[in-house]
Amino acid sequence: MKLENFKMNLQLFAQEKTEKATPRRRQEARKKGQVVKSRELNSAVILLMMTIVLRYTLPRKVTDFISFSKSIFIDYTVKNDLYSPVNLISFSKVILLQFTFFLLPIIGTAFIAGLIVNYIQVGFVFTTDSISFRLDRLNPVEGFKRIFSKRALVELLKSFVKIFVVTYVVYSVLKNQVKAIPILTDMDIRASIAYIGNLVFDVVVKSGIAILILSILDYLYQWWEYEQNLRMSKEDIKEEFKQTEGNPQIKSRIKQVQRQMAMRRMMQEIPKADVVITNPIHLAVAIKYDSEKHHAPVVVAKGANIIAEKIKEIAKLNNIIILENKPLAQILYKDVDIGEAIPESLYHAVAEVLAFVYSLKQQGG
Repeated sequence: MKLENFKMNLQLFAQEKTEKATPRRRQEARKKGQVVKSRELNSAVILLMMTIVLRYTLPRKVTDFISFSKSIFIDYTVKNDLYSPVNLISFSKVILLQFTFFLLPIIGTAFIAGLIVNYIQVGFVFTTDSISFRLDRLNPVEGFKRIFSKRALVELLKSFVKIFVVTYVVYSVLKNQVKAIPILTDMDIRASIAYIGNLVFDVVVKSGIAILILSILDYLYQWWEYEQNLRMSKEDIKEEFKQTEGNPQIKSRIKQVQRQMAMRRMMQEIPKADVVITNPIHLAVAIKYDSEKHHAPVVVAKGANIIAEKIKEIAKLNNIIILENKPLAQILYKDVDIGEAIPESLYHAVAEVLAFVYSLKQQGG
């Protein structure tokens, strides 16, 4: 057989999504609302928090509600005419207010717990993409695809697992309490209610913990699926690189950042300079000479106008000598780049300046 028959299309391999998502790809997905999130984790935490709040507030609330019911009964049925319009409205307001106080801690706990868990999972994300109208959602074929998709089957499997686990937990708790149930008839009504309340609390908490464990596993699965969906092919990465590198705004931003970094580095070198030569107003050039490192003096900073003023300001703060020499400042600013040694043609002029500076330092020392 000829080898030509075994030729492979390398483009197929280039289209395989084998590469991790780039930061830009992740950012675009986040803008569309595509984030790692487990709804089960929210539900589990809210259930546990609400149960704990109820466990420690319900007995007191029941007592308060009984006392309230007695007082309201006396006030509106014995002392007053309940069915008069004024009393009926007042009675309704009091009842509504009492129920609000009763439910407020529970609803507040659920709301705060939901916010915290949601923020921990995805941070703050606001997008209208998920609620925007799209015609493909009305397509029955696409609807059937979603119903019988891999994701739908996974969700169905998770529901079965959750039901099985919760059922097993409830059975395990109640199995140990079956013998105690007949004794409830011999108990005081308060003791019976307390026993049933504790039993319900035990069932709900253990079920909540089981759901929480499943939710953590679900979150890990969601993260894995999210990473798989975001994967890119080598061709995708090349295309993205072309788009970002060819974007004038991005190029401009990169150059701006580079200029800012270079400016910061230059300003950090000024305190190490031996002298700053000025124009005197418009130009400033900082020179350093280290005989052990360089064969000639080096320009460590230079600038015009505002930058020149900044160079002089830093020089003054660091007691660097500033000398006015208009011709030399202009030549150095025009012909010598930052980090470069001065040319031989300027050796004599710069040597005179440095000699003067060193003599001033010796006199000052």
